[in-house]
Amino acid sequence: MAKEFTLRGKTLEEIKKMDTQEFTKLLTSRERRAIKRGTTHQQKMLIKAVKENKKTLKTHARDLVILPDMIGKTIKIYSGKDWVPVLIEADMLGHRLGEFALTRKKVTHSAPGVGATRSSAALSVR
Repeated sequence: MAKEFTLRGKTLEEIKKMDTQEFTKLLTSRERRAIKRGTTHQQKMLIKAVKENKKTLKTHARDLVILPDMIGKTIKIYSGKDWVPVLIEADMLGHRLGEFALTRKKVTHSAPGVGATRSSAALSVR
């Protein structure tokens, strides 16, 4: 049996019925203040596009707090190099978009080259 999602004792259906001001009361103080201070023009355009059910949603607004209207949408978030598609789920409510599009990748090193160590000088170069 799947566990039902709740946020501070509210179910997903109750959260979707709330307006933004009521929803902010369920968030942490940092996200609550970010919403209270207002959104930028770019963030407003993204929220408007989400409400209009547009197909392709791309954004640079990594600092936008995820709202209940965004659940179930796929938003492409710019990571500094490419667009990372992120499917917004209920567990992501109250987080920022940028948390799900990482800007740095894991460093993978290969074998050391010729001249990297003292022992490599003894190798014949073919």
